[in-house]
Amino acid sequence: MGSDKRIYPERPILAASAAIFRDGRVLLAARGKAPMLGVYTLPGGVVEAGETLAEAARREVHEEVGLDVEIAGFAGHVEVVRRDSAGAVERHFVICAFAARWTGGEPHTGDEALDIVWADPETLNGLNTTEGLGDIVAEAARLVAAMERS
Repeated sequence: MGSDKRIYPERPILAASAAIFRDGRVLLAARGKAPMLGVYTLPGGVVEAGETLAEAARREVHEEVGLDVEIAGFAGHVEVVRRDSAGAVERHFVICAFAARWTGGEPHTGDEALDIVWADPETLNGLNTTEGLGDIVAEAARLVAAMERS
């Protein structure tokens, strides 16, 4: 079963991501690693011990795409459970997604993000995206709009 603790985990793995808005668009990143290589999603990653979910989202966004963000609120969660052909749990992630507003930096690609797109939050530019992304982005857009009104 290998040394990667993300494959055949003993328990679900907690991750955090952020839907980042700038000038009415949301940042999507094409995954740079399997599973779902090249599929567009929100930048994010595994929460480290001692980190809050929001801290993890901010850190991961900065590490993966080079942006600084202000968190507007919690936009929802997605659970990813994949089983192998024998029915064993091969992957299990609980991803907590936040709404965020861009505050600095310019996005860049790298090992984690093969491509970056500032997308229309309603259509997601018709890109191939991770399951449930549209609902998360819609809630995130609402939270960022409320933040900007206050």
